[in-house]
Amino acid sequence: MIETLKDLRRQARRMASLQPIPAFYMDCAVELQFAWDMFFDHPLILRLQEDCLPFLYDDYGHGVEHSKKVAQEACALVLVEGTALPPEDSRHLGLLAQFAGLLHDTCRLEPHHAEKGADLARMILKDYPISDRDRELAAQAIAVHEAFRPGQGLPEEPRARLLAGALHDADKFRWGPDNFVTTLWEICDYEEWSIQEIADRFPEGLARVEAVAGTFRTRSGRKYGPQMIEQGLYLGRELLAKLRELVIAHQRCVGRQSGEGK
Repeated sequence: MIETLKDLRRQARRMASLQPIPAFYMDCAVELQFAWDMFFDHPLILRLQEDCLPFLYDDYGHGVEHSKKVAQEACALVLVEGTALPPEDSRHLGLLAQFAGLLHDTCRLEPHHAEKGADLARMILKDYPISDRDRELAAQAIAVHEAFRPGQGLPEEPRARLLAGALHDADKFRWGPDNFVTTLWEICDYEEWSIQEIADRFPEGLARVEAVAGTFRTRSGRKYGPQMIEQGLYLGRELLAKLRELVIAHQRCVGRQSGEGK
């Protein structure tokens, strides 16, 4: 990544640090702490972290850190949304949410990555000491986690629906500040886009982020997700203005150099 883009990324981090902590992290702190402890203590999750590592793409913004956040926050959403379930059942569904979060982007660079990721999840989890139903619940959630997929409905069975909704919403939380602090720059670096190309693509990207605000599937997602999206959009709009300034400055510099060469 060229030095100018590195500087923009640093500016994005500074701007993000000045924003208030999203309400989700305050209101759901107990559930998030439980999910954090499970992520680092449960033997099956520790095993899965190793098993899925070869399939995650850190250089494309959907790697280890992304999957870690989605896994933990999907688990927390299950716990928040699943209060009508017996505590043991809610915690078990939270475990499956962590499985799904770790595995949901293992086929991220392939067409129809959600469906292929679900098939890979079935394969990876085949030898895990869980029931066939649990394996299928995690795979189903992965298969429907994408936004903007016409005809892609949530499962009808309540627990499958809760798990799928939690995974989707935890993944879409990343379209907030994370998108403009981390993901964007890793994708730009991976694609080797110029500043002009990034500036040209940026408005379309902002429109997609804005559209995500209306796609949350759980009650908690609809409550907390739009704030995260709006914080991301604020960062995105500020960065777009800075990108356009850089493009204009570059064009002027090229024009001067062209004039001096005549």
